[in-house]
Amino acid sequence: MKTYTIFLLLCCLINIKCISRNNSIESKNNTLTSKENDQIEKIELREFTRGTNRLIIYKKDSLITDFNGINSQSEISKAYWANIIKQVNLLNLSKISSYKSPTTKRFSDSALSSIITITSGDKTYNSSSFDAGIPPKELEGLYQLLKMNQKK
Repeated sequence: MKTYTIFLLLCCLINIKCISRNNSIESKNNTLTSKENDQIEKIELREFTRGTNRLIIYKKDSLITDFNGINSQSEISKAYWANIIKQVNLLNLSKISSYKSPTTKRFSDSALSSIITITSGDKTYNSSSFDAGIPPKELEGLYQLLKMNQKK
């Protein structure tokens, strides 16, 4: 009985150490993601199909739009940029290319194809393509925020 108790106690200690180590690794990965998000330089939303090409570029203090070659530039508020960064901070940038689109209308030109690109430091993160207006659930908050300030 004594041997069984010692064995059980030893197994519990090993298990606690493994759980603690895994939490430490996850915490370190989240810290790396937060550092990447702190260095966000620009966010691009590109929507396109045959005959239509729309590019919206958000930077810290400006919004640049290009609609079929016609460019315009305007300022954005610090609060609006902070909201964008808050939405980006909810994402794991290294995984945005794996987020699946819920619909496929873009394959038959029934919808614009959309891609979100986030530039952080010297790295660029591209989402997979999705139908305009129907982003992957993980990108929905960011997409809605980016579309909110768009000039038509």
